[in-house]
Amino acid sequence: MELSLLDWGVILIFFVVSLIIGTMVSGRAGKNATEFFLSGRNMPWWLLGVSMVATTFSADTPNLVTDIVRKNGVAGNWQWWAFLITGMFTVFIYARLWRKSGISTDLEFYEIRYSGRSSSFLRAFRALYLGVFFNVVIMASVMLAGIKMSSILLGFTPVQTVVLISFITVSYSSLGGLRGVLYTDFFQFLLSMTGMVLAALYIIKMPEIGGLEKLFSHSIVQEKQSLLPDFSNAEIFIPLFLIPLAVQWWAVWYPGAEPGGGGYIAQRMLSAKDERNAVWATLLFNFAHYALRPWPWILIALASLVVFPMSSDIGKAFPNLPENIINDDLAFPAMLSYLPSGLLGLVIAALLAALMSTLSTHLNWGSSYIVFDFYKRFIRPESTEKRLVAVGRLSTLLLMLLASALALVLENALQAFKILLQIGAGTGLLFLLRWFWWRINASAEIVAMIVSFGIAFYFEIFYTGQLPDHYQLLAGTMITTLCWGLAAFLGPKTEAKTLISFYKMLQPYPLGWKKFLLSEAPELLESNEKYHRNFSLGLVLITLGCISVYSLLFSIGFSLYNQTAYSLFSILLCTVSTLLLFYLWKKYEYK
Repeated sequence: MELSLLDWGVILIFFVVSLIIGTMVSGRAGKNATEFFLSGRNMPWWLLGVSMVATTFSADTPNLVTDIVRKNGVAGNWQWWAFLITGMFTVFIYARLWRKSGISTDLEFYEIRYSGRSSSFLRAFRALYLGVFFNVVIMASVMLAGIKMSSILLGFTPVQTVVLISFITVSYSSLGGLRGVLYTDFFQFLLSMTGMVLAALYIIKMPEIGGLEKLFSHSIVQEKQSLLPDFSNAEIFIPLFLIPLAVQWWAVWYPGAEPGGGGYIAQRMLSAKDERNAVWATLLFNFAHYALRPWPWILIALASLVVFPMSSDIGKAFPNLPENIINDDLAFPAMLSYLPSGLLGLVIAALLAALMSTLSTHLNWGSSYIVFDFYKRFIRPESTEKRLVAVGRLSTLLLMLLASALALVLENALQAFKILLQIGAGTGLLFLLRWFWWRINASAEIVAMIVSFGIAFYFEIFYTGQLPDHYQLLAGTMITTLCWGLAAFLGPKTEAKTLISFYKMLQPYPLGWKKFLLSEAPELLESNEKYHRNFSLGLVLITLGCISVYSLLFSIGFSLYNQTAYSLFSILLCTVSTLLLFYLWKKYEYK
């Protein structure tokens, strides 16, 4: 297909604006490492919240959702909708703890929570494991979506796509630091959401689709549109609904949905003005991420079933595509190829914005690990601020090169999603409990990392059996949890002075600390009444938050399906739970 001059003009304007934003804040970003990686710790909640949403809206996300809907129906999205529970725990329990800690990266946590050489090793190892290896895998899957999109919409080869996207993204990320990333995220998110909504509206009205009523009456679509899986079919209900809601949300570490918060979500919370702004930012993120943003993608995915019932139909429509990239996730960019001139350019720019916002965040986040948690901590502790910024910019470039190389060998977004879930299986509960149980030690974290990765590696490379993915996830969770649990009891205890210092600094809920505090610092138990109250109220707010978001998600879906009674009930439930949420939130203490 060929783009018009108008389309190319829109795309060019997007690139220019992104570069201008990065250039405008480059001077301020280069002052010191705290400014470069944390924006001076004075960011408002609304900017941070939008940035979180923009980062998790990448070009691979609509491809992933399309893949899920075409294979398992709309209800298949519970594979990631279940992570809302994790998100709400972060909002009302962990956001305030992260911001109160005052650390520069979430990996610095290890040396305020654990003691001895193992804590230092853990920090250094995680810096490279997450900041380089894990981060590169995530960025490669994101770049893969860009490759697939551009191959259909722009006619670019994979190498051309990688070179163009890498150059622009590295340029403004390395110039503007986190402040540049936040500002470009805001611009790019507004552009990307506008483009997706307009694209969905146009595609639904195409003659091949004929509007919402005809779309939802189509025989193929009717089989896929339910918001809940068939509870009578265990082969669908267990992997798509039961395991995600019962196990996955607390057991699995996944970028953007880390149990207890972490990664770039923690980076945003650490850069907030105060605890209140950190909490508000994560709440905004969860409402927008789970309830509002998915519906344009879902509608386009359902429409693609009418135009391309089988993935092989996509290959027939685009015969010049490499055979190894033809999969259900390709249906999303294939549907966008029907857009008219002007709108097509806007949507391509929107997808590029989504892609680049995610890449830029991962570049800044990953390089912050390399700079703070590896280079400054273990290589050159005496480094000047200017040198740290220079190392951050260099590591940004190197991370992008590694991710680009890996992107050229991946095949589909769902493949990468499942690999990442398996790698993180069994580690999530540890990340939730380490704040509230004194017995968690550095050995437990090290064992959890090694075992979970080993199991994922075995299933991906050596396993030749027929065990389904969800049972592999359960197996990985049980084995990893058992191993790190044994390490917590059998490994070296954290030094008492470190634990006391940690507890004094953050004053977490003391239930898991009682045994230790009674013997080492009983006076601390007597001065923590308001934090007991906060934790209990936090659990109530988590429940109300989940009800509010899920009911909002359902109300939009039922409205689109023209199921009025269900829609009204969902709206009423959302309204009541949200009002009660904000009423009780006034009693939540931040100091």
